[in-house]
Amino acid sequence: MRNIILFDQAQVREALLPITYTRPVALVRHGITTMLEKWQRALEGDYSFETEDYLSEKYPVKLSADGDDLRIAAHLHPTDSLVEAVSALKPGEKLVSADGLLLACRGNGETSVTYNDQLFAINHIWEIFADNGKALEADFEILTAGRRSQPLSDTCTLIGDPSRLFIEEGATVEGAFINVKNGPVYVGRDAEIMEGACLRGPVALCEHAVVNMGGKIYGATTLGPYCKVGGELNNVVMTGYSNKAHDGFLGNAVIGEWCNLGAGCTASNLKNTYGEIKLWSISAGRFVKTGLQFCGLIMGDHSKAGINTMFNTATIVGVGVNFYGSDFPRTYLPSFTQGSTAGMREVEMNDFFRTASTVMARRHVELTQVDKDLLMALHDRTSSLRN
Repeated sequence: MRNIILFDQAQVREALLPITYTRPVALVRHGITTMLEKWQRALEGDYSFETEDYLSEKYPVKLSADGDDLRIAAHLHPTDSLVEAVSALKPGEKLVSADGLLLACRGNGETSVTYNDQLFAINHIWEIFADNGKALEADFEILTAGRRSQPLSDTCTLIGDPSRLFIEEGATVEGAFINVKNGPVYVGRDAEIMEGACLRGPVALCEHAVVNMGGKIYGATTLGPYCKVGGELNNVVMTGYSNKAHDGFLGNAVIGEWCNLGAGCTASNLKNTYGEIKLWSISAGRFVKTGLQFCGLIMGDHSKAGINTMFNTATIVGVGVNFYGSDFPRTYLPSFTQGSTAGMREVEMNDFFRTASTVMARRHVELTQVDKDLLMALHDRTSSLRN
């Protein structure tokens, strides 16, 4: 079987912080699936990751004995034309874009082949939600092709073409209103949509995701595995295992894994001036223009917000942050900090690990020593940002 390595472009990886603090770019969720899962469906092979050193114990790279590895930039969507071009590479060739960006290579990649077709890629953190509708539509077509959906309960109301709704085995959908006129709705295996919920596509629930009673979900929204949501969501990508289970608004947002937004938590996604959004760049250490009018909360793994927390437009929250209080925090909260507007202090890592272990155990997932080593390395790596 072909050995395929999905590698992180350094500039892209930095642009996707804090989501890529704890995972390779290949494990960013966009649409319904992760980038890895998209490539696995598009191109058969044995996959591994080429990423930052501190992530490599959990996400190791696998090299072939003969050196004929196929490397593909992990932030690229496997469009038909790109898959064809990558598959056609011969030993020693590399695929580059018209402006010289390395897209893929086979072996040492000494000979260049130019790719002139349009790329679909994630280059900035806000593109995860901004382009989620396009990614979700593409995934829906691939995942449902030639398959039959489970029937929709008579207790539900469907608006639009029934072929734009797909319900996997084991899912429960009762008493819901689902509109597929603006995009498909995908309900993953063992997911649940409770009574009174309203969904307007494109929307995807991955396996075991839950929309609570009365939830209002606008597209383009993805709820990753085991996420539980309530209240109002609009154009949100939740990576997995995170909760926003109560009333409150979240829009144009990206949420990592093992996060929790308390009851009444609300995040602004529009400035009062209706002006262009500037977002804090962790790698650049400054605010950068996004070209967007709407941008909400970007939150890294293992972060929490207490009840009635209010986030300003375009707030970046790092990994392992615990914020509580009734006033607005700053628009950038560095990783491994806790507190309120009265003051933030560094998280004590033994306490952090105890909490993380408890949270993960509720989903029958273990916080392993490898996980702890990764998080401790990240803690040390980001120490200068907390000072």
